[in-house]
Amino acid sequence: MPSRNNSTPRAVIAKQLGPVENYRLVPHDPGSPAGGEVRIAVRAAGISFVDVLTAAGGYQVQPPVPFIPGSECAGVIAAVGKDVRGFAKGDEVVGSGWGGLFANIANLPARTVRKIPEGMTFAEAAVFPVSYATAWHALVDRGHLQEGETLLVLGAGGATGYAAVQIGKYLGAHVIGSASGEAKRDLALAGGADAVVDARADDWRDAVKAANHGKGVDVVFDPVGGEATDPAFRCLGWNGRHLVIGFPAGIASLRTNLPLLKGASLIGVDIRQFGIFEPEKSEANRDLIFALAAEGRLRPAIARAYPLGEFRTAMQVAAEGKRAGRIVLTMT
Repeated sequence: MPSRNNSTPRAVIAKQLGPVENYRLVPHDPGSPAGGEVRIAVRAAGISFVDVLTAAGGYQVQPPVPFIPGSECAGVIAAVGKDVRGFAKGDEVVGSGWGGLFANIANLPARTVRKIPEGMTFAEAAVFPVSYATAWHALVDRGHLQEGETLLVLGAGGATGYAAVQIGKYLGAHVIGSASGEAKRDLALAGGADAVVDARADDWRDAVKAANHGKGVDVVFDPVGGEATDPAFRCLGWNGRHLVIGFPAGIASLRTNLPLLKGASLIGVDIRQFGIFEPEKSEANRDLIFALAAEGRLRPAIARAYPLGEFRTAMQVAAEGKRAGRIVLTMT
């Protein structure tokens, strides 16, 4: 990754939420960091489906306008605000927030910023915190995944899906990855999945059952929704847990007799509210995933990086979800 940032502070901004055509790359300087903040010269920013959905005004919570998209970035600290401890100018860091990060300069609260783990590039760091914190919270706090259990990951070649594959293997689960494209299935295998199934196969449920030696699965990680949710829930065994991470394919309707017949649970996972209502536990989780990243156990996959000036193309590609791995904006 080049070491020099573009010298002119710029950001992707829209006066109205909506399609990518609403957004412009314009001069924008957030100013000096306030107390408790750090000013970051951004080197890379991740683009997730949720980022694009929020920018379009389709997320369940809508941000105020004018709006700068972007929820995760990595870069170099350019200045520190009053009362900031543990950071200094020149530190390489990764940070997250709700908007404001499709920019080459950003101010973030120091509490949302961490130093980049050893050996991780700016691009990798930029897409690490949100996906891996979400997957960890889902599997550990909400799903209580145990060693020896079976985890079925929908969207296993996507952002949180790939993170769930890696974390599931770290926790000692038998991991089955479901993905629509061969490249995504290959990525899931590279991430540690024990078996993969074609998400579009007519015999999908039979394939999942065969991959689990004829038994129902213990936990479903579902960042897909839509028509995928019902058959995935039906793959659960007794006392199974179906984790709802998101629904880019649409909000599903599930027959309420299914949880009863299986003694199963449908469990919501909201990483944003988790951070609000349980901040100490949220921070402890992030300590864990960053420690695992430093050990080389967790590492995101980058599909392609686009320069900041090509943000519209990058957002469209991220929204399509066809790439195996993550889409990143670079600020050179």
